[in-house]
Amino acid sequence: MEEESIQRDFLKALWVRVVDLSFQAINRIGHSALGEPKEFEVETVQIELKRLSPMFSGFRIAQISDIHMGGWMNPERLQRVADLVIAQKPDVLLITGDFLKGRSFTAAAEQGIKDLITVFRPLAASIPSFAVLGNHDYHTNPDAVREMLRQCKITDLTNAVFTVTREGRSLYLCGVDDVRHGDVRLNDVLAQLDENSPAILLAHEPDFADISAATGKFDLEVSGHSHGGQIVIPFYGPPRLPDSGRKYPSGLYKVGNMLQYTNRGVGTDRLAIRINCPPEITVFVLGHE
Repeated sequence: MEEESIQRDFLKALWVRVVDLSFQAINRIGHSALGEPKEFEVETVQIELKRLSPMFSGFRIAQISDIHMGGWMNPERLQRVADLVIAQKPDVLLITGDFLKGRSFTAAAEQGIKDLITVFRPLAASIPSFAVLGNHDYHTNPDAVREMLRQCKITDLTNAVFTVTREGRSLYLCGVDDVRHGDVRLNDVLAQLDENSPAILLAHEPDFADISAATGKFDLEVSGHSHGGQIVIPFYGPPRLPDSGRKYPSGLYKVGNMLQYTNRGVGTDRLAIRINCPPEITVFVLGHE
């Protein structure tokens, strides 16, 4: 039995190595044949919210997601993202999870935390920033990610609410923990909201919109997770989407009385290839319906 166990462990390790080498080879081929996904697109989305006070008309919200530092994303590319965000002059920045890449806390992920701090600390000093975690943050090291947020003075909105006020009127920024691996306490969030002020929810996985919309308390949910599929075939769409990111994979949707937006992400997953699906920085401009 012990010999069989050793053999299984050896075959498993061999298979993991073969898969990693395959991804590396595909990435090299993709980079040479298709080009790296290095052009970040800024998508400006006008959003009208019924409960929004005229005091918040024109309020600008930037969103980035799925950084996956430690893979294709490096400090230079992330700095480019930060520069583009600053150029949009947003009132706040929302980050919807997956700061790191991988499924364990490797030396590369540890270096990724340091690189994130280098870029995000000055960014958050210039723009009030808020974040939730994603599934890859739980695969790697959620405690390290939360400590990075603390050091950068990025507000962790996990199962929490932050109230933005203007002349006595409120706009709620809310967040929930990662739906797949975290501890979602939606009732804790709902208990802090009133009926008369608009609420924006950060949830890493977009398909959570079916649950959040049913509460009637949120005007907009912003998410990531899907990367838009990374590869989008004309007249067909993405051939592969992740669990919890298949129903609302990219762009703006109406779910009940709530709007939902899925950002394509700035980074990539294991395959550093994007076809008809460029990395995205979103800027929402709020208005009163």
